[in-house]
Amino acid sequence: MASAPAQDETPGKADAAAEPRHQGAHLDRPDKHAREQFSISDLTSEFGCTARALRFYEDEGLISPARVGLTRVYSKRDRARLAWIMRAKNVGFSLNEIREMIDLYDLGDGRVEQRRVTIEKCRAHIAKLKKQRDDIDSSIKELTEFVAMIEKLGPAPSA
Repeated sequence: MASAPAQDETPGKADAAAEPRHQGAHLDRPDKHAREQFSISDLTSEFGCTARALRFYEDEGLISPARVGLTRVYSKRDRARLAWIMRAKNVGFSLNEIREMIDLYDLGDGRVEQRRVTIEKCRAHIAKLKKQRDDIDSSIKELTEFVAMIEKLGPAPSA
């Protein structure tokens, strides 16, 4: 399986860095032009991703644009799935986890299972991140104490 394009390959990344991380995913915002179809440039502009990233998500089966000749035409469904992908990617979910969550949309149960699984995965991810934060805080404390101990010993001897 191919790996996702590196984020620093995204043109305009410096501009995007000034915005909050979640700006790329508009899960609850309708298209301001009420369009039914989107071009690759429409979506790359809106979500701050590259055309290469969109083609990668297409190759992975996460989005499925129609073709008009050689041109990809993205639907509202593709846009919604891309919003989900970008939000989940931004908070650290793997492509397999993202696929599992967005594929549940098609169960025909009013998205009940999709929401349940997403909430479960998000809570587990939050717990994992909190544990990592605790580990980092502990390491910082230990290193700070170690530096203070070494500084009390005085200057290092000359070689």
